[in-house]
Amino acid sequence: MSDKGKKIEAGVAAVKVLESWGVKHVYGIPAGSLNSWMDALNKEKESIQFIQVRHEEVGALAASMHAKFTGEIGVALGSAGPGATHLMNGLYDAREDHVPVLAIIGQRSEREINMDAFQEMNQNPVFADVAVYNRRVAYPEQLPKIIDEAVRTAIAKKGVAAVEVPVDYGWVEIDDTDWYSSANAYRNYLYPAVDEKDIDEAAALLEQAKRPVIYAGIGTRGNGDAVMELSQKLKAPVAVSGINYDTFPHDFEALLGSAYRVSRKPAVEVFDEADVVLFAGSNYPFAEVSDTFKHTKKFIQIDIDPQKLGKRHKTDVAILADAGDAIRAITKKISEKPETSWYRANLNNIKNWKTYTDKLEQKTDGELQFYQVYNAINQVADENALYSVDVGDTTQTSVRHLHLTPKNMWRTSALFATMGNGLPGAIAAKADFPDRQAWNLAGDGAFAMVMQDIVTAVQYELPVINVVFSNTQYGFIKDEQEDTNHDYYGVFFNEVDFAKIAEAQGAVGYTVTEISQLKKVFEKAVEDEKAGRTVLIDVKISRDRPLPAEALKLEPALYSKEEIQAFKERFEAEELEPLSYFLQKEGLESNLQQEK
Repeated sequence: MSDKGKKIEAGVAAVKVLESWGVKHVYGIPAGSLNSWMDALNKEKESIQFIQVRHEEVGALAASMHAKFTGEIGVALGSAGPGATHLMNGLYDAREDHVPVLAIIGQRSEREINMDAFQEMNQNPVFADVAVYNRRVAYPEQLPKIIDEAVRTAIAKKGVAAVEVPVDYGWVEIDDTDWYSSANAYRNYLYPAVDEKDIDEAAALLEQAKRPVIYAGIGTRGNGDAVMELSQKLKAPVAVSGINYDTFPHDFEALLGSAYRVSRKPAVEVFDEADVVLFAGSNYPFAEVSDTFKHTKKFIQIDIDPQKLGKRHKTDVAILADAGDAIRAITKKISEKPETSWYRANLNNIKNWKTYTDKLEQKTDGELQFYQVYNAINQVADENALYSVDVGDTTQTSVRHLHLTPKNMWRTSALFATMGNGLPGAIAAKADFPDRQAWNLAGDGAFAMVMQDIVTAVQYELPVINVVFSNTQYGFIKDEQEDTNHDYYGVFFNEVDFAKIAEAQGAVGYTVTEISQLKKVFEKAVEDEKAGRTVLIDVKISRDRPLPAEALKLEPALYSKEEIQAFKERFEAEELEPLSYFLQKEGLESNLQQEK
Protein backbone atom coordinates (compact mmCIF):
# COMPACT_ATOMS: atom_id res chain seq x y z
CA MET A 1 0.00 0.00 0.00
CA SER A 2 1.17 3.51 -0.81
CA ASP A 3 0.80 7.01 0.57
CA LYS A 4 -2.65 8.40 1.27
CA GLY A 5 -4.04 10.42 -1.62
CA LYS A 6 -2.33 8.44 -4.34
CA LYS A 7 -4.39 6.72 -7.02
CA ILE A 8 -3.90 3.40 -8.75
CA GLU A 9 -5.82 1.70 -11.52
CA ALA A 10 -7.92 -1.14 -10.13
CA GLY A 11 -6.46 -3.54 -12.68
CA VAL A 12 -2.88 -2.69 -11.69
CA ALA A 13 -3.79 -3.15 -8.03
CA ALA A 14 -5.24 -6.59 -8.90
CA VAL A 15 -2.03 -7.59 -10.73
CA LYS A 16 0.01 -6.45 -7.73
CA VAL A 17 -2.14 -8.72 -5.59
CA LEU A 18 -1.20 -11.63 -7.86
CA GLU A 19 2.48 -10.69 -7.49
CA SER A 20 2.16 -10.70 -3.71
CA TRP A 21 0.96 -14.32 -3.88
CA GLY A 22 4.05 -15.29 -5.86
CA VAL A 23 2.47 -15.46 -9.31
CA LYS A 24 5.16 -15.15 -11.98
CA HIS A 25 3.25 -16.17 -15.14
CA VAL A 26 -0.23 -15.61 -16.50
CA TYR A 27 -1.34 -17.67 -19.51
CA GLY A 28 -3.90 -16.53 -22.06
CA ILE A 29 -4.90 -14.72 -25.24
CA PRO A 30 -5.70 -10.98 -25.34
CA ALA A 31 -9.22 -9.86 -26.17
CA GLY A 32 -11.40 -6.78 -26.07
CA SER A 33 -13.00 -7.94 -22.84
CA LEU A 34 -9.54 -8.38 -21.30
CA ASN A 35 -7.89 -5.18 -22.49
CA SER A 36 -7.73 -3.51 -19.08
CA TRP A 37 -5.95 -6.64 -17.83
CA MET A 38 -3.51 -6.39 -20.72
CA ASP A 39 -2.79 -2.77 -19.81
CA ALA A 40 -2.20 -3.72 -16.19
CA LEU A 41 0.02 -6.69 -17.06
CA ASN A 42 2.03 -4.48 -19.39
CA LYS A 43 2.60 -1.96 -16.62
CA GLU A 44 3.76 -4.76 -14.29
CA LYS A 45 5.71 -6.76 -16.90
CA GLU A 46 8.97 -6.46 -14.95
CA SER A 47 7.39 -8.47 -12.12
CA ILE A 48 4.93 -10.79 -13.83
CA GLN A 49 5.03 -12.31 -17.32
CA PHE A 50 2.09 -12.72 -19.66
CA ILE A 51 2.57 -15.81 -21.81
CA GLN A 52 0.50 -15.62 -24.97
CA VAL A 53 -0.70 -19.10 -25.90
CA ARG A 54 -2.42 -20.07 -29.15
CA HIS A 55 -5.45 -21.63 -27.49
CA GLU A 56 -7.00 -20.83 -24.10
CA GLU A 57 -7.23 -24.55 -23.31
CA VAL A 58 -3.43 -24.68 -23.48
CA GLY A 59 -3.28 -21.72 -21.11
CA ALA A 60 -5.56 -23.36 -18.56
CA LEU A 61 -3.71 -26.68 -18.82
CA ALA A 62 -0.39 -24.87 -18.39
CA ALA A 63 -1.77 -23.13 -15.29
CA SER A 64 -2.94 -26.47 -13.88
CA MET A 65 0.34 -28.22 -14.67
CA HIS A 66 2.24 -25.26 -13.15
CA ALA A 67 0.38 -25.93 -9.91
CA LYS A 68 1.30 -29.62 -10.10
CA PHE A 69 4.99 -28.92 -10.72
CA THR A 70 5.35 -26.14 -8.13
CA GLY A 71 2.54 -26.51 -5.60
CA GLU A 72 1.71 -22.84 -6.23
CA ILE A 73 -1.36 -21.27 -7.82
CA GLY A 74 -1.59 -21.12 -11.61
CA VAL A 75 -3.36 -18.30 -13.45
CA ALA A 76 -5.08 -18.26 -16.85
CA LEU A 77 -7.09 -15.62 -18.71
CA GLY A 78 -10.16 -16.21 -20.85
CA SER A 79 -12.15 -13.61 -22.77
CA ALA A 80 -15.90 -13.19 -22.49
CA GLY A 81 -17.72 -16.03 -24.20
CA PRO A 82 -15.51 -18.40 -26.24
CA GLY A 83 -12.26 -17.60 -24.45
CA ALA A 84 -13.90 -18.41 -21.13
CA THR A 85 -15.41 -21.67 -22.32
CA HIS A 86 -12.10 -22.71 -23.91
CA LEU A 87 -10.57 -22.69 -20.41
CA MET A 88 -12.86 -25.42 -19.15
CA ASN A 89 -10.79 -28.49 -19.94
CA GLY A 90 -7.78 -27.20 -18.03
CA LEU A 91 -9.93 -26.03 -15.16
CA TYR A 92 -11.56 -29.43 -14.78
CA ASP A 93 -8.11 -30.97 -14.82
CA ALA A 94 -7.17 -28.74 -11.88
CA ARG A 95 -10.40 -29.52 -10.07
CA GLU A 96 -10.01 -33.28 -10.39
CA ASP A 97 -6.35 -33.24 -9.28
CA HIS A 98 -7.06 -30.77 -6.45
CA VAL A 99 -4.60 -28.05 -7.42
CA PRO A 100 -5.14 -24.28 -7.13
CA VAL A 101 -5.86 -22.32 -10.31
CA LEU A 102 -7.29 -18.84 -10.82
CA ALA A 103 -9.34 -18.28 -13.97
CA ILE A 104 -9.76 -14.59 -14.82
CA ILE A 105 -12.82 -14.24 -17.05
CA GLY A 106 -13.41 -11.23 -19.27
CA GLN A 107 -16.74 -9.48 -19.59
CA ARG A 108 -18.19 -6.57 -21.56
CA SER A 109 -18.20 -3.18 -19.86
CA GLU A 110 -20.77 -2.61 -17.16
CA ARG A 111 -23.14 -0.61 -19.37
CA GLU A 112 -23.35 -3.49 -21.89
CA ILE A 113 -24.07 -6.28 -19.40
CA ASN A 114 -27.55 -7.84 -19.74
CA MET A 115 -28.01 -6.15 -23.14
CA ASP A 116 -27.11 -9.18 -25.29
CA ALA A 117 -23.91 -7.45 -26.33
CA PHE A 118 -21.33 -9.08 -28.59
CA GLN A 119 -19.85 -12.15 -26.81
CA GLU A 120 -21.72 -11.21 -23.64
CA MET A 121 -23.14 -14.15 -21.72
CA ASN A 122 -24.07 -15.07 -18.18
CA GLN A 123 -20.88 -16.86 -17.27
CA ASN A 124 -21.28 -17.51 -13.55
CA PRO A 125 -23.49 -20.60 -14.02
CA VAL A 126 -20.97 -22.00 -16.50
CA PHE A 127 -18.27 -22.06 -13.81
CA ALA A 128 -20.50 -23.11 -10.91
CA ASP A 129 -19.54 -26.78 -11.10
CA VAL A 130 -15.80 -26.45 -11.72
CA ALA A 131 -15.02 -23.72 -9.17
CA VAL A 132 -14.70 -23.57 -5.40
CA TYR A 133 -15.01 -19.78 -5.73
CA ASN A 134 -17.09 -18.14 -8.47
CA ARG A 135 -17.78 -14.39 -8.51
CA ARG A 136 -18.41 -11.43 -10.77
CA VAL A 137 -16.73 -8.25 -9.54
CA ALA A 138 -19.49 -5.76 -8.60
CA TYR A 139 -17.63 -2.44 -8.79
CA PRO A 140 -14.07 -1.28 -9.53
CA GLU A 141 -12.86 -0.84 -5.95
CA GLN A 142 -13.80 -4.45 -5.30
CA LEU A 143 -11.54 -5.85 -8.03
CA PRO A 144 -8.26 -6.29 -6.07
CA LYS A 145 -10.21 -7.51 -3.02
CA ILE A 146 -12.02 -10.20 -5.02
CA ILE A 147 -8.80 -11.32 -6.73
CA ASP A 148 -7.15 -11.62 -3.32
CA GLU A 149 -10.04 -13.64 -1.93
CA ALA A 150 -10.14 -15.84 -5.03
CA VAL A 151 -6.44 -16.73 -4.75
CA ARG A 152 -6.70 -17.37 -1.03
CA THR A 153 -9.74 -19.61 -1.50
CA ALA A 154 -8.23 -21.59 -4.38
CA ILE A 155 -5.10 -22.29 -2.36
CA ALA A 156 -6.97 -23.14 0.83
CA LYS A 157 -9.50 -25.41 -0.89
CA LYS A 158 -7.09 -26.76 -3.51
CA GLY A 159 -9.34 -25.94 -6.40
CA VAL A 160 -10.40 -23.50 -9.08
CA ALA A 161 -11.40 -19.89 -8.47
CA ALA A 162 -13.23 -18.10 -11.30
CA VAL A 163 -13.51 -14.30 -11.31
CA GLU A 164 -15.46 -12.42 -13.99
CA VAL A 165 -14.46 -8.79 -14.48
CA PRO A 166 -16.22 -6.15 -16.60
CA VAL A 167 -13.46 -4.74 -18.76
CA ASP A 168 -13.98 -1.08 -17.84
CA TYR A 169 -13.39 -1.72 -14.12
CA GLY A 170 -9.67 -2.32 -14.58
CA TRP A 171 -9.05 1.21 -15.86
CA VAL A 172 -10.85 2.97 -13.00
CA GLU A 173 -8.53 4.75 -10.60
CA ILE A 174 -9.07 3.88 -6.96
CA ASP A 175 -7.42 5.15 -3.80
CA ASP A 176 -4.11 3.39 -3.27
CA THR A 177 -5.08 2.90 0.36
CA ASP A 178 -8.23 0.99 -0.54
CA TRP A 179 -6.61 -2.32 -1.39
CA TYR A 180 -4.22 -4.80 0.20
CA SER A 181 -3.08 -8.40 -0.12
CA SER A 182 -3.67 -11.07 2.49
CA ALA A 183 -0.76 -13.20 1.25
CA ASN A 184 1.35 -12.43 4.32
CA ALA A 185 -1.46 -13.66 6.59
CA TYR A 186 -2.03 -16.97 4.85
CA ARG A 187 -1.24 -20.09 6.86
CA ASN A 188 -1.51 -23.74 5.85
CA TYR A 189 -3.50 -26.09 8.01
CA LEU A 190 -1.37 -27.87 10.58
CA TYR A 191 -1.22 -31.61 10.06
CA PRO A 192 -3.43 -33.54 12.48
CA ALA A 193 -1.50 -34.95 15.41
CA VAL A 194 -0.86 -38.66 15.09
CA ASP A 195 -3.13 -40.65 17.42
CA GLU A 196 -0.90 -43.11 19.26
CA LYS A 197 -3.80 -45.54 19.79
CA ASP A 198 -4.31 -45.82 16.02
CA ILE A 199 -0.58 -46.24 15.47
CA ASP A 200 -0.45 -49.03 18.05
CA GLU A 201 -3.36 -50.83 16.38
CA ALA A 202 -1.73 -50.54 12.97
CA ALA A 203 1.61 -51.74 14.30
CA ALA A 204 -0.05 -54.73 15.94
CA LEU A 205 -1.67 -55.80 12.66
CA LEU A 206 1.58 -55.39 10.76
CA GLU A 207 3.50 -57.37 13.39
CA GLN A 208 1.12 -60.28 12.82
CA ALA A 209 1.03 -59.97 9.02
CA LYS A 210 2.36 -62.88 6.99
CA ARG A 211 2.06 -61.13 3.63
CA PRO A 212 2.11 -57.34 4.15
CA VAL A 213 2.07 -54.79 1.32
CA ILE A 214 2.51 -51.03 1.49
CA TYR A 215 0.44 -49.01 -0.97
CA ALA A 216 2.10 -45.58 -1.19
CA GLY A 217 -0.14 -42.92 -2.71
CA ILE A 218 0.54 -39.32 -3.62
CA GLY A 219 0.26 -38.37 0.05
CA THR A 220 3.66 -39.99 0.59
CA ARG A 221 5.38 -37.67 -1.90
CA GLY A 222 8.46 -36.24 -0.20
CA ASN A 223 8.51 -39.15 2.25
CA GLY A 224 9.92 -41.89 0.04
CA ASP A 225 12.80 -42.56 2.42
CA ALA A 226 10.34 -43.15 5.27
CA VAL A 227 8.30 -45.58 3.17
CA MET A 228 11.42 -47.49 2.10
CA GLU A 229 12.64 -47.68 5.71
CA LEU A 230 9.33 -49.21 6.79
CA SER A 231 9.36 -51.55 3.80
CA GLN A 232 12.81 -52.85 4.64
CA LYS A 233 12.08 -53.16 8.37
CA LEU A 234 8.76 -54.90 7.81
CA LYS A 235 9.91 -56.81 4.69
CA ALA A 236 6.88 -55.57 2.79
CA PRO A 237 7.00 -54.73 -0.93
CA VAL A 238 5.76 -51.29 -2.02
CA ALA A 239 3.06 -50.59 -4.57
CA VAL A 240 2.45 -47.00 -5.66
CA SER A 241 -0.31 -45.00 -7.25
CA GLY A 242 0.37 -44.24 -10.91
CA ILE A 243 1.11 -40.58 -10.16
CA ASN A 244 3.64 -41.34 -7.42
CA TYR A 245 6.47 -43.08 -9.27
CA ASP A 246 8.89 -40.18 -8.85
CA THR A 247 8.79 -40.56 -5.06
CA PHE A 248 11.04 -43.63 -5.27
CA PRO A 249 14.23 -44.50 -7.16
CA HIS A 250 13.45 -46.76 -10.09
CA ASP A 251 15.97 -49.33 -8.83
CA PHE A 252 14.45 -49.66 -5.33
CA GLU A 253 14.41 -53.44 -5.07
CA ALA A 254 10.96 -53.69 -3.46
CA LEU A 255 9.14 -51.34 -5.86
CA LEU A 256 6.18 -53.21 -7.33
CA GLY A 257 4.81 -50.33 -9.40
CA SER A 258 1.14 -49.43 -9.70
CA ALA A 259 -1.90 -51.62 -10.23
CA TYR A 260 -4.69 -51.84 -12.83
CA ARG A 261 -4.42 -50.05 -16.24
CA VAL A 262 -1.41 -47.77 -15.86
CA SER A 263 0.52 -50.49 -14.14
CA ARG A 264 3.31 -52.99 -13.77
CA LYS A 265 2.73 -56.72 -13.47
CA PRO A 266 4.15 -57.21 -9.93
CA ALA A 267 1.71 -54.68 -8.42
CA VAL A 268 -1.29 -56.19 -10.19
CA GLU A 269 -0.50 -59.65 -8.83
CA VAL A 270 0.50 -58.81 -5.27
CA PHE A 271 -2.92 -57.83 -3.94
CA ASP A 272 -4.42 -61.22 -4.79
CA GLU A 273 -1.89 -62.76 -2.42
CA ALA A 274 -1.49 -60.16 0.36
CA ASP A 275 -3.14 -60.43 3.76
CA VAL A 276 -2.52 -56.94 5.22
CA VAL A 277 -2.43 -53.73 3.17
CA LEU A 278 -1.13 -50.42 4.53
CA PHE A 279 -2.93 -47.92 2.27
CA ALA A 280 -1.21 -44.55 2.70
CA GLY A 281 -2.20 -41.22 1.18
CA SER A 282 -4.22 -42.43 -1.78
CA ASN A 283 -7.71 -42.12 -3.22
CA TYR A 284 -7.15 -45.00 -5.65
CA PRO A 285 -10.01 -44.53 -8.16
CA PHE A 286 -9.96 -48.07 -9.57
CA ALA A 287 -10.36 -49.91 -6.26
CA GLU A 288 -14.01 -50.83 -6.73
CA VAL A 289 -14.04 -51.43 -10.49
CA SER A 290 -11.00 -53.69 -10.30
CA ASP A 291 -11.87 -55.28 -6.94
CA THR A 292 -8.20 -54.85 -6.10
CA PHE A 293 -8.45 -55.57 -2.39
CA LYS A 294 -10.93 -58.46 -2.44
CA HIS A 295 -8.40 -60.88 -0.91
CA THR A 296 -7.19 -58.43 1.75
CA LYS A 297 -7.85 -59.63 5.29
CA LYS A 298 -6.83 -56.46 7.12
CA PHE A 299 -6.79 -52.93 5.71
CA ILE A 300 -4.97 -50.05 7.36
CA GLN A 301 -5.58 -46.60 5.90
CA ILE A 302 -3.71 -43.34 6.43
CA ASP A 303 -5.09 -40.09 5.08
CA ILE A 304 -4.97 -36.41 5.92
CA ASP A 305 -8.58 -35.99 4.77
CA PRO A 306 -11.22 -37.59 7.03
CA GLN A 307 -13.60 -37.83 4.07
CA LYS A 308 -11.26 -40.32 2.40
CA LEU A 309 -11.00 -42.75 5.31
CA GLY A 310 -12.94 -45.90 4.47
CA LYS A 311 -13.87 -44.65 1.00
CA ARG A 312 -12.16 -47.34 -1.09
CA HIS A 313 -12.31 -50.38 1.23
CA LYS A 314 -13.60 -51.47 4.60
CA THR A 315 -10.96 -50.20 7.00
CA ASP A 316 -9.75 -52.06 10.10
CA VAL A 317 -7.49 -49.24 11.31
CA ALA A 318 -7.98 -45.63 10.22
CA ILE A 319 -5.26 -43.06 10.85
CA LEU A 320 -6.03 -39.37 10.32
CA ALA A 321 -2.57 -37.89 9.81
CA ASP A 322 0.06 -36.88 7.32
CA ALA A 323 1.20 -40.09 5.64
CA GLY A 324 4.89 -39.44 6.31
CA ASP A 325 4.33 -38.72 10.00
CA ALA A 326 2.19 -41.82 10.45
CA ILE A 327 4.60 -44.09 8.60
CA ARG A 328 7.53 -42.88 10.71
CA ALA A 329 5.47 -43.48 13.86
CA ILE A 330 4.57 -47.01 12.75
CA THR A 331 8.19 -47.78 11.87
CA LYS A 332 9.28 -46.96 15.42
CA LYS A 333 6.69 -49.35 16.84
CA ILE A 334 7.43 -52.49 14.84
CA SER A 335 10.32 -54.88 15.26
CA GLU A 336 12.90 -55.60 12.55
CA LYS A 337 11.73 -58.61 10.56
CA PRO A 338 14.03 -61.21 9.02
CA GLU A 339 13.74 -61.69 5.28
CA THR A 340 10.64 -63.77 4.62
CA SER A 341 9.62 -66.13 1.85
CA TRP A 342 6.86 -63.66 0.95
CA TYR A 343 9.34 -60.82 0.56
CA ARG A 344 11.78 -62.92 -1.48
CA ALA A 345 9.02 -64.10 -3.79
CA ASN A 346 8.04 -60.50 -4.52
CA LEU A 347 11.64 -59.38 -5.03
CA ASN A 348 12.10 -62.20 -7.54
CA ASN A 349 8.85 -61.27 -9.26
CA ILE A 350 10.09 -57.67 -9.57
CA LYS A 351 13.39 -58.92 -11.02
CA ASN A 352 11.49 -61.07 -13.50
CA TRP A 353 9.50 -58.04 -14.65
CA LYS A 354 12.68 -55.97 -14.96
CA THR A 355 14.25 -58.67 -17.13
CA TYR A 356 11.24 -58.34 -19.42
CA THR A 357 11.26 -54.52 -19.62
CA ASP A 358 15.05 -54.42 -20.05
CA LYS A 359 14.74 -56.82 -22.99
CA LEU A 360 12.14 -54.62 -24.68
CA GLU A 361 14.06 -51.40 -24.06
CA GLN A 362 17.38 -52.78 -25.27
CA LYS A 363 16.24 -54.39 -28.52
CA THR A 364 18.47 -53.44 -31.45
CA ASP A 365 16.49 -54.88 -34.33
CA GLY A 366 12.90 -55.28 -35.42
CA GLU A 367 10.23 -52.60 -35.58
CA LEU A 368 10.70 -49.41 -33.59
CA GLN A 369 8.48 -49.61 -30.50
CA PHE A 370 7.68 -47.42 -27.50
CA TYR A 371 10.24 -49.20 -25.37
CA GLN A 372 13.44 -48.44 -27.26
CA VAL A 373 12.49 -44.74 -27.29
CA TYR A 374 12.41 -44.69 -23.50
CA ASN A 375 15.81 -46.34 -23.45
CA ALA A 376 17.11 -43.46 -25.61
CA ILE A 377 15.53 -40.91 -23.25
CA ASN A 378 17.05 -42.62 -20.21
CA GLN A 379 20.48 -42.44 -21.80
CA VAL A 380 20.47 -38.68 -22.45
CA ALA A 381 18.07 -37.11 -19.93
CA ASP A 382 19.47 -34.97 -17.13
CA GLU A 383 19.25 -36.62 -13.72
CA ASN A 384 16.80 -33.95 -12.52
CA ALA A 385 14.77 -33.77 -15.73
CA LEU A 386 11.11 -32.77 -15.64
CA TYR A 387 8.57 -34.93 -17.47
CA SER A 388 5.17 -33.67 -18.59
CA VAL A 389 3.43 -36.82 -19.76
CA ASP A 390 0.34 -36.82 -21.93
CA VAL A 391 -2.55 -39.23 -21.51
CA GLY A 392 -2.89 -42.63 -23.17
CA ASP A 393 -0.45 -45.45 -23.86
CA THR A 394 2.28 -42.88 -23.18
CA THR A 395 1.20 -42.64 -19.55
CA GLN A 396 1.22 -46.41 -19.21
CA THR A 397 4.57 -46.98 -20.86
CA SER A 398 6.32 -44.05 -19.19
CA VAL A 399 5.75 -45.43 -15.69
CA ARG A 400 7.17 -48.75 -16.82
CA HIS A 401 10.18 -47.59 -18.80
CA LEU A 402 11.33 -44.16 -17.58
CA HIS A 403 14.08 -44.52 -15.00
CA LEU A 404 12.82 -42.03 -12.44
CA THR A 405 14.23 -40.97 -9.09
CA PRO A 406 13.08 -38.38 -6.51
CA LYS A 407 15.31 -35.89 -8.34
CA ASN A 408 12.81 -35.96 -11.22
CA MET A 409 9.27 -34.68 -11.43
CA TRP A 410 6.70 -36.68 -13.42
CA ARG A 411 3.33 -34.98 -13.90
CA THR A 412 0.24 -35.66 -15.96
CA SER A 413 -3.51 -35.18 -16.03
CA ALA A 414 -4.22 -37.85 -13.46
CA LEU A 415 -7.86 -38.26 -12.47
CA PHE A 416 -9.40 -36.16 -15.28
CA ALA A 417 -6.98 -37.78 -17.76
CA THR A 418 -7.41 -35.26 -20.54
CA MET A 419 -5.36 -35.65 -23.68
CA GLY A 420 -3.35 -32.60 -24.67
CA ASN A 421 -1.78 -31.79 -21.30
CA GLY A 422 1.79 -32.77 -22.25
CA LEU A 423 2.93 -29.70 -24.21
CA PRO A 424 1.24 -27.15 -21.91
CA GLY A 425 2.83 -28.90 -18.95
CA ALA A 426 6.29 -28.83 -20.49
CA ILE A 427 5.94 -25.11 -21.27
CA ALA A 428 4.92 -24.44 -17.66
CA ALA A 429 7.71 -26.64 -16.29
CA LYS A 430 10.35 -24.81 -18.30
CA ALA A 431 8.92 -21.40 -17.34
CA ASP A 432 8.98 -22.43 -13.66
CA PHE A 433 12.36 -24.17 -13.72
CA PRO A 434 14.39 -22.53 -16.51
CA ASP A 435 17.61 -24.28 -15.50
CA ARG A 436 16.13 -27.79 -15.68
CA GLN A 437 15.53 -29.99 -18.70
CA ALA A 438 11.83 -30.36 -19.58
CA TRP A 439 10.33 -33.14 -21.69
CA ASN A 440 6.89 -33.46 -23.24
CA LEU A 441 6.01 -37.10 -23.94
CA ALA A 442 2.85 -37.47 -26.02
CA GLY A 443 1.10 -39.78 -28.42
CA ASP A 444 0.29 -38.41 -31.85
CA GLY A 445 -3.45 -38.26 -31.08
CA ALA A 446 -2.91 -36.21 -27.94
CA PHE A 447 -0.20 -34.01 -29.43
CA ALA A 448 -2.39 -33.11 -32.41
CA MET A 449 -4.79 -31.39 -30.01
CA VAL A 450 -2.23 -28.78 -28.93
CA MET A 451 0.56 -28.89 -31.52
CA GLN A 452 0.00 -25.26 -32.53
CA ASP A 453 1.60 -24.18 -29.23
CA ILE A 454 5.08 -25.37 -30.12
CA VAL A 455 5.42 -21.77 -31.27
CA THR A 456 4.64 -20.60 -27.72
CA ALA A 457 7.72 -22.41 -26.42
CA VAL A 458 9.75 -20.92 -29.29
CA GLN A 459 8.38 -17.41 -28.84
CA TYR A 460 9.15 -17.25 -25.12
CA GLU A 461 12.49 -19.04 -25.44
CA LEU A 462 11.37 -21.99 -23.34
CA PRO A 463 13.39 -24.83 -24.90
CA VAL A 464 11.61 -28.13 -24.28
CA ILE A 465 12.11 -31.51 -25.88
CA ASN A 466 8.90 -32.91 -27.36
CA VAL A 467 8.77 -36.62 -28.10
CA VAL A 468 5.76 -37.60 -30.19
CA PHE A 469 5.01 -41.33 -30.33
CA SER A 470 3.38 -41.63 -33.76
CA ASN A 471 1.46 -44.77 -34.61
CA THR A 472 -1.61 -43.20 -36.30
CA GLN A 473 -4.06 -44.44 -33.72
CA TYR A 474 -5.65 -43.61 -30.40
CA GLY A 475 -3.82 -46.55 -28.90
CA PHE A 476 -5.24 -46.60 -25.38
CA ILE A 477 -8.79 -46.34 -26.72
CA LYS A 478 -8.08 -49.00 -29.32
CA ASP A 479 -6.89 -51.28 -26.51
CA GLU A 480 -10.18 -50.71 -24.70
CA GLN A 481 -12.14 -51.49 -27.85
CA GLU A 482 -10.21 -54.74 -28.21
CA ASP A 483 -11.44 -55.73 -24.75
CA THR A 484 -15.05 -54.58 -25.02
CA ASN A 485 -16.17 -53.99 -28.63
CA HIS A 486 -16.97 -56.17 -31.62
CA ASP A 487 -14.44 -54.35 -33.79
CA TYR A 488 -12.24 -51.24 -33.96
CA TYR A 489 -14.01 -48.07 -35.01
CA GLY A 490 -12.90 -44.42 -35.07
CA VAL A 491 -9.46 -45.08 -33.60
CA PHE A 492 -7.22 -44.76 -36.67
CA PHE A 493 -6.11 -41.58 -38.47
CA ASN A 494 -3.73 -40.34 -41.14
CA GLU A 495 -0.01 -39.93 -40.58
CA VAL A 496 1.32 -36.41 -39.97
CA ASP A 497 4.85 -35.10 -40.44
CA PHE A 498 5.18 -33.49 -37.01
CA ALA A 499 8.82 -32.59 -37.57
CA LYS A 500 7.82 -30.30 -40.45
CA ILE A 501 5.09 -28.74 -38.35
CA ALA A 502 7.64 -28.04 -35.61
CA GLU A 503 10.10 -26.56 -38.08
CA ALA A 504 7.37 -24.31 -39.49
CA GLN A 505 6.93 -22.91 -35.97
CA GLY A 506 10.63 -22.22 -35.48
CA ALA A 507 11.58 -25.39 -33.61
CA VAL A 508 14.05 -28.11 -34.56
CA GLY A 509 12.36 -31.20 -35.98
CA TYR A 510 13.61 -34.78 -36.25
CA THR A 511 11.95 -37.93 -37.51
CA VAL A 512 12.98 -41.40 -36.35
CA THR A 513 11.80 -44.56 -38.09
CA GLU A 514 14.35 -47.17 -36.95
CA ILE A 515 15.90 -48.24 -33.65
CA SER A 516 19.38 -47.59 -35.02
CA GLN A 517 18.60 -43.87 -35.43
CA LEU A 518 17.62 -43.23 -31.83
CA LYS A 519 20.98 -42.68 -30.18
CA LYS A 520 22.26 -40.08 -32.62
CA VAL A 521 18.99 -38.15 -32.84
CA PHE A 522 18.41 -37.98 -29.09
CA GLU A 523 21.98 -36.90 -28.42
CA LYS A 524 21.61 -34.16 -31.03
CA ALA A 525 18.24 -33.13 -29.59
CA VAL A 526 19.77 -32.59 -26.17
CA GLU A 527 22.55 -30.51 -27.74
CA ASP A 528 19.89 -28.37 -29.44
CA GLU A 529 17.92 -27.99 -26.22
CA LYS A 530 20.98 -26.92 -24.27
CA ALA A 531 21.68 -24.38 -27.02
CA GLY A 532 18.26 -22.85 -26.36
CA ARG A 533 16.20 -24.48 -29.13
CA THR A 534 12.82 -26.14 -28.74
CA VAL A 535 13.00 -29.63 -30.25
CA LEU A 536 10.44 -32.10 -31.56
CA ILE A 537 11.28 -35.74 -32.22
CA ASP A 538 8.62 -37.58 -34.21
CA VAL A 539 9.18 -41.28 -33.54
CA LYS A 540 7.27 -43.52 -35.93
CA ILE A 541 6.55 -46.52 -33.73
CA SER A 542 4.69 -49.77 -34.25
CA ARG A 543 1.05 -50.29 -33.34
CA ASP A 544 1.95 -52.95 -30.77
CA ARG A 545 -0.24 -52.95 -27.68
CA PRO A 546 1.75 -52.64 -24.45
CA LEU A 547 1.28 -55.68 -22.24
CA PRO A 548 -2.06 -55.34 -20.41
CA ALA A 549 -0.88 -55.99 -16.88
CA GLU A 550 -4.44 -55.56 -15.61
CA ALA A 551 -5.49 -58.58 -17.71
CA LEU A 552 -2.59 -61.00 -17.36
CA LYS A 553 -2.90 -64.49 -18.78
CA LEU A 554 -0.02 -66.17 -16.99
CA GLU A 555 -1.57 -68.02 -14.08
CA PRO A 556 -1.97 -71.80 -14.72
CA ALA A 557 -4.79 -71.93 -12.17
CA LEU A 558 -6.82 -69.57 -14.35
CA TYR A 559 -5.69 -70.17 -17.95
CA SER A 560 -4.79 -73.07 -20.21
CA LYS A 561 -1.29 -73.65 -21.52
CA GLU A 562 -2.47 -72.56 -24.94
CA GLU A 563 -3.88 -69.26 -23.61
CA ILE A 564 -0.73 -68.56 -21.63
CA GLN A 565 1.52 -69.30 -24.59
CA ALA A 566 -0.52 -67.11 -26.92
CA PHE A 567 -0.36 -64.25 -24.42
CA LYS A 568 3.41 -64.58 -24.05
CA GLU A 569 3.96 -64.73 -27.79
CA ARG A 570 1.86 -61.67 -28.49
CA PHE A 571 3.58 -59.50 -25.89
CA GLU A 572 7.12 -60.87 -26.31
CA ALA A 573 6.85 -62.09 -22.73
CA GLU A 574 8.33 -65.58 -22.89
CA GLU A 575 10.36 -65.00 -19.70
CA LEU A 576 7.45 -63.77 -17.57
CA GLU A 577 6.23 -66.01 -14.78
CA PRO A 578 3.22 -65.45 -12.50
CA LEU A 579 3.74 -64.50 -8.86
CA SER A 580 2.45 -67.94 -7.89
CA TYR A 581 5.57 -69.44 -9.51
CA PHE A 582 7.83 -67.49 -7.17
CA LEU A 583 5.62 -68.18 -4.17
CA GLN A 584 5.84 -71.91 -4.85
CA LYS A 585 9.63 -71.73 -5.15
CA GLU A 586 9.58 -70.28 -1.62
CA GLY A 587 7.28 -73.02 -0.35
CA LEU A 588 4.17 -70.81 -0.21
CA GLU A 589 0.70 -71.48 -1.56
CA SER A 590 -1.10 -69.10 -3.90
CA ASN A 591 -4.59 -67.84 -3.09
CA LEU A 592 -5.51 -68.22 -6.75
CA GLN A 593 -4.50 -71.87 -6.82
CA GLN A 594 -6.45 -72.51 -3.63
CA GLU A 595 -9.55 -70.98 -5.23
CA LYS A 596 -9.31 -73.12 -8.35
